[in-house]
Amino acid sequence: MADKVKDDRFELFDLRVDVIAPEGGKIYCGAEVGDYFELRGEMLHLPPGQGISIYTLASVLPLLAAKQRPSHPHDWMTTDAEIACPDPHCTSRLRIRRTGKRTFSHAETTAVPLLAEEV
Repeated sequence: MADKVKDDRFELFDLRVDVIAPEGGKIYCGAEVGDYFELRGEMLHLPPGQGISIYTLASVLPLLAAKQRPSHPHDWMTTDAEIACPDPHCTSRLRIRRTGKRTFSHAETTAVPLLAEEV
């Protein structure tokens, strides 16, 4: 049996997702320009009293885990940051920004052991 890894740390970016829209653009999803949420680790945080449409959230959720991870500077996941509202008539977009980094421990995030040969 392989030895357990001593350093099991990894880093993820914190993200902030802001609602943006062209000036005068009609927004149908219930959002307002300037609304936002933050993703810290796996926890989604909204400011007090602010909501988000489940449809809008569904449009961006599949990209958040990838945006949290380091990527090559030429990868589109690094450069592309705006997601269109799923309503084709709504002019709003969600802009994803990396705002910081957090360090996590593999052992504290899963019950699956990390073995030396997997490093």
